[in-house]
Amino acid sequence: MWVLDLDLDFFLDECCPLAGMGERPDKRFAAPWDGAAVVSFLENGLSLSKAHPIVGRVTETHDGALAFWKDCMDEGRLTRPFSVVHVDAHADLGIGKPGPGFVLNNVLGIPPAERDDFSRYYAQKQLDEANYLLFALAFRWIDALALVRDPFSRPDLPTFCVKNGEGYRPIRLESFVSKLFETRYGQEPEIPLTVYNDPSEVSIREPFVCMNLAHSPRYAPKEADALIPLISQYMTLV
Repeated sequence: MWVLDLDLDFFLDECCPLAGMGERPDKRFAAPWDGAAVVSFLENGLSLSKAHPIVGRVTETHDGALAFWKDCMDEGRLTRPFSVVHVDAHADLGIGKPGPGFVLNNVLGIPPAERDDFSRYYAQKQLDEANYLLFALAFRWIDALALVRDPFSRPDLPTFCVKNGEGYRPIRLESFVSKLFETRYGQEPEIPLTVYNDPSEVSIREPFVCMNLAHSPRYAPKEADALIPLISQYMTLV
């Protein structure tokens, strides 16, 4: 099963600096794509069709994907583990604060069946829109990951994704804690990773079970908001 995970900040001509809380970046930092370019990417690169919309949701921040995916699993639309195509100017795998340390050294020490109570991680102020995808990997929700990035995306992939400084390798989350509990919980799964650094190279033909779009207002100017209803035409919103 494949899930499409979109962020509005992908559809900009540059990577915006992060705006303050409650603020938006100025469009002089990055302008949104033309609507026709967005449609071309969605239909030709991702094989979406307005005639066959996919169950989907628009969330304020990208970590809202976790609640959406959980709802889809609870409703029987989605079965774990599933594969994710993450279309975003950022990897959202924990580079920067609070970093990957909490996931590697705390979450991996929890029995796998109990890890995905993500309300506790919000309460601990460890889960946010920049690392939610790392949490999903630690939950063992994901069995394959494709990152679709822009040529201007920052080098924000963690070292566990990068092979010898260049190229990419399958992801296996590991730490002293995971090794300590390996006999009890089993080895953390290896997750195949595909990285696209140029949207023109994307040609995904796998049918998506569901899709979500993050507004991410601190990462995109207000002028990009006009793309939300356009992209939503490819979804049956739930």
